[in-house]
Amino acid sequence: MTSPDRPDGVTTVRTTAPAHTQAPVPSPQPYISVSGLCVDFETQGHVTRVLNDIHLSVERGGFTSLVGPSGCGKSTLLKVLAGLQAPTLGRVSVGGMTPAEAVRQRRIGLVFQEAALMPWKSAFDNVCLLMEIVGTFGDKEAIRARALELLNIVGLGHAVDRKPSQLSGGMRQRVAIARALALDPEVLMMDEPFGALDAITREEMSDFLLDLWQRTGKTIVFVTHSIDEAVFLSRDVTVMATGPARILECLTVPLAYPRNEDSYATQAFAQTASHLRKRLKEGHRAGRAS
Repeated sequence: MTSPDRPDGVTTVRTTAPAHTQAPVPSPQPYISVSGLCVDFETQGHVTRVLNDIHLSVERGGFTSLVGPSGCGKSTLLKVLAGLQAPTLGRVSVGGMTPAEAVRQRRIGLVFQEAALMPWKSAFDNVCLLMEIVGTFGDKEAIRARALELLNIVGLGHAVDRKPSQLSGGMRQRVAIARALALDPEVLMMDEPFGALDAITREEMSDFLLDLWQRTGKTIVFVTHSIDEAVFLSRDVTVMATGPARILECLTVPLAYPRNEDSYATQAFAQTASHLRKRLKEGHRAGRAS
């Protein structure tokens, strides 16, 4: 069902998944709330609006993907949500507090396109690192036990002693995800974490991430350029465009969970991907014309 256009020009599409879905059940109250967000960058006295009048809600336990062309502000929006970039205007709330406060309370975990592991440390020691820095996860044995548990969760219990150079790209990203989970954040913010992987590994990592989400119930905000990846993973997809940088549409994916390889061949998947592709092209054309 499509609701009337909002005053800010964003179309919200809501559809209900079948009752047998096994994904985490989201709270009716948004965990992340963005209202009237604007971000300006100034370079040599020239001000550029990077994000314009952004409105967004992400439910607790939800999985929301941000898709759009390069330069539309996806990563900037994620940085604002993660407390890494201050907004110029508007309100942003994560778990009922500012992003900066959510970071201080360790409610946010970050995963980037590059795993950014310490090359001289083993997978095990990379996962231990944040817990050792924070110092509130018990003694050394407690930290080691949690690191081993997390590596087993991401399927790398057999690779605890390997250095990053001895791991494949997908394995390095699994270590990065385990490290992000180490402080038990309520939300994972992921900026194209599979963008540098080959197609097959990327699909395997999508399967892994869905399983992880369904087992942990974390709230996930996921930036991607891949329409198929967004449709396969997400409960909700937010379409962004340039000229000015803005949100075109927020769409709920009408695919039941759990999802698997067969999901790609369903009519619902094809129709949703086609719709998103059309909206992205519309936004791209509008951006070039502005």
